[in-house]
Amino acid sequence: MQKQSTFEPLSEELKQEMINKSIEVQQIAYAPYSKFHVGACILADNGELYTGCNIENQSYGLTICAERCAVCKMCSNNRRIIKVLVVSTNIGVSPCGACRQVLQEFADPETKDFPVYIVNSETREVLETSIKQLLPNAVDLFFLKNE
Repeated sequence: MQKQSTFEPLSEELKQEMINKSIEVQQIAYAPYSKFHVGACILADNGELYTGCNIENQSYGLTICAERCAVCKMCSNNRRIIKVLVVSTNIGVSPCGACRQVLQEFADPETKDFPVYIVNSETREVLETSIKQLLPNAVDLFFLKNE
């Protein structure tokens, strides 16, 4: 049974720092085809911040989303647990389905959850949600181990 999600309070200062970093990296996204720039900032369990932006490719299937770019940076620094995610776009959209599944892989092992802040970089409006709300009943290692 998974523990009920209760998140440690995120200071307003840290939240704003993460929003700013997400928007900064959004500006340098490589998006020559869609012109849709996305930024992400992850707070890992060690307190470090990892950013990522979308990187498009002529073969659209090879495009890397901002969230997965940030996850790769986190993992390449030997971190495996996401505490908080901020994702920013000019219209404030949530992560795609593939990103939701990848992000869920690195959720707290006990709660399988973490807070997600979806930011509209034009208006600075912030929607607060969680990975469990974005991807309820996700496939995870628990199901794979019991087969």
